[in-house]
Amino acid sequence: MIVTDEHNARMAKMVFGSVYPMYVQKVEKKGRTKEELHQVIEWLTGFDEKKLQELIDEKVTFKTFFEKATLNPNANLIKGTICGYRIEEIENPLTRQVRYLDKVIDELANGKKMEKILRSA
Repeated sequence: MIVTDEHNARMAKMVFGSVYPMYVQKVEKKGRTKEELHQVIEWLTGFDEKKLQELIDEKVTFKTFFEKATLNPNANLIKGTICGYRIEEIENPLTRQVRYLDKVIDELANGKKMEKILRSA
């Protein structure tokens, strides 16, 4: 699938807090916890639970969310396909970062071991 400029613009304008409840629902439905979700988000972005809540309360867009993030140096190890897109082929940095987040949350929901998700082993 080819990522279009319109797709990239739509991703940038999405409000993180509007998607966050779906992340929680997705992982909890599969038997994982909100705490594990926060651990994965913190690994990728550097945001602890308090900062994450501030960003949700501020209704930041994904563009602002990732501008404020300190992306984990191992984020580039996140590979594969998510939502029909091969992550390593996405050229737009913001869209790739959003897909990194989608991918690690998907891995969490699918029961992957935390050390594998966090690319520590």
